Amino acid sequence: MRLVHLDLKGAAPRVSYLEQVFPLLSQLGANGILIEYEDMFPFKGELEILRSPYAYSEEDIERIQQLAELHKLEVVPLVQTFGHVEFILKHEKYQHLREVERFPNSFNPHVPDTLALLKNILSQVMEKHRRSTWIHIGADEVFHLGEGMDSKNWMSRNKGDTGTMYLKHIKEVLGFIAAQYWGLRALMWDDMLRKISVGALRGEKMRTAVVAPKLGDSGVRRAAVAGVVPSAQPVPGLAGTDSGTPVLPAARAAPPAAMARLAPLCRYDHYSVLCELLPVGIPSLAVCLQTLVNGGFTEETKRKVLDMLGFQSMQLEQSTCEGRGAFPGVEIYHMVEQVNGHLKESILKALEEESAIKGWFSPYHRKRQFGNPRNLESFGSKVLKLHEDWESFVHDLRAHLERVYFPDTVEEWLEENINPYLDQLRDLVQDYR
Repeated sequence: MRLVHLDLKGAAPRVSYLEQVFPLLSQLGANGILIEYEDMFPFKGELEILRSPYAYSEEDIERIQQLAELHKLEVVPLVQTFGHVEFILKHEKYQHLREVERFPNSFNPHVPDTLALLKNILSQVMEKHRRSTWIHIGADEVFHLGEGMDSKNWMSRNKGDTGTMYLKHIKEVLGFIAAQYWGLRALMWDDMLRKISVGALRGEKMRTAVVAPKLGDSGVRRAAVAGVVPSAQPVPGLAGTDSGTPVLPAARAAPPAAMARLAPLCRYDHYSVLCELLPVGIPSLAVCLQTLVNGGFTEETKRKVLDMLGFQSMQLEQSTCEGRGAFPGVEIYHMVEQVNGHLKESILKALEEESAIKGWFSPYHRKRQFGNPRNLESFGSKVLKLHEDWESFVHDLRAHLERVYFPDTVEEWLEENINPYLDQLRDLVQDYR
């Protein structure tokens, strides 16, 4: 299985965009989609509080699966069952289920309501994914595990440690899945398991596949290769990294039958800034997928990627692609390049290097609305033109973003990447006028 991980806690795309992207993912060599819905799932009943205002509808969930089937992509839903549950524990209704009261990151595994809530969440997700043969239970980065009073008491009474406590909770989750959904196979991340001895893992007989580079002779099936882009990085490297490890060498070393997870987009957690947008991550994703399919990144593999994406050439070290491109969202790809390469530089150059602004239109002058029109006119036309050009550009960019994303994503991306610089220019132009 070669799974593309759609991490929907960051910049969830509209279904109409997935309709365009799924054929490309299949063409690039993916045969599955790992979907981490978080608050984009249409939870109902007492779980309705978890839904984003822009959550997919039940019809959307069905359409996503139909599109996946059409393009021979297996859908694997991902439900976080231990850590990364900020979208749940941020709500006052569920604060009592936190491991540590102050932090909304991880569940307290000792409160019966935790497992009851997880059963409800898993049931609702699986009800809408009856055709799926795999489920991913997350279970990574369970921050502060063992720091809560209930956990301390449990470890004291049972002469246990955080490892045994972790496995106990995971086994309860897997037990529910095994009892409720015959034949459904479970996946999980491996980082917490790395801290547990091989003997303990073997003794627990977990019967799950773990996405991990290496787990030794534990008896737990392994599945290898992850690629994540650093948070707040607007343009991913074509050879993206995970904890400092280049993806491409890892992909080259992966056995042909390994299960690969490739994440071209994400938000590190529910509270962090957005990372890159999916259209911007597609070239990086294409390189990784084709490397896995072909067992290495050869010149022939590179040519295939270029042909499929419509580029003339690419430089991996510089993370650049030359040419117009021809893939869904390529306009966003190029416009983000423009923002990343020119917006800040052009505005700061105009504001800080223009001597007439520094000498005759300083913050002092602007605050007191005091200046000589003769001096202002010496820089005015240039500044007004720069402002007009960037406003026109942003208007077009917004239109492209709105075709792919919901309003919350569009506003957040513009506010994080455009406004810190363009607002300075807007303020100066307003004062100038």
